[in-house]
Amino acid sequence: MQIFVGLGNPGAKYAGNRHNIGFMALDRIASDHGFGPWRSKFQGVISEGRFGSDRVVLLKPETYMNLSGQSVAAAAKFYKTDVSDITVFHDELDLAPGKCRYKTGGGHAGHNGLRSIHQHLNPEYNRIRIGIGHPGHKDAVASYVLRDFAKADQDWIDDLLRGISDGAPELAKGDSGRFMNAVALRTAPPRSSTTKPKEKKIEKPAEPEAKVEETLSPLQRLAAKFR
Repeated sequence: MQIFVGLGNPGAKYAGNRHNIGFMALDRIASDHGFGPWRSKFQGVISEGRFGSDRVVLLKPETYMNLSGQSVAAAAKFYKTDVSDITVFHDELDLAPGKCRYKTGGGHAGHNGLRSIHQHLNPEYNRIRIGIGHPGHKDAVASYVLRDFAKADQDWIDDLLRGISDGAPELAKGDSGRFMNAVALRTAPPRSSTTKPKEKKIEKPAEPEAKVEETLSPLQRLAAKFR
């Protein structure tokens, strides 16, 4: 069994924040794949479903970001889930907006949600790092992640979340390569091979002068010699 964890902050005030894109990813997966209704459990809310024979629990901690590890640890203990079967979806400052990367283990890079999970579990869980870009200065990070995405961001957000949802069944199987392929098909689709190349305009060659002269009268041919 797999546990997919989305990181964010609870409540309408934070729903559209950059910091909440982990919540958004799980909402899209639950909606697209017919998961059960969200219900309160483990200091958060969960939704359960299956991808074929693979059972998956979606978890959105409601402890606020800095205490996310409490909720994740409670769920892992209840389901007796190994840390390798936990995948955390979170915002990533070090990736450009619209980019997505899969990673297992490593540090928390200052992300408070990951820091909290590190404190309650070992770091060898899986992560889906969802790029939101960097404001340019570390002092601006806190206000940046707690602001809503701009309207201009909605197209790439929709494409990325659709790709993550498309690849979720592969992720549940442990196939990160196929998961990333599904994301790429939404965010960077290949150009259509059915597009017809533009036809080159073929200019009609000019008629030879000799042939043109044949159509002239004797008087016209004589006049042409003195032009």
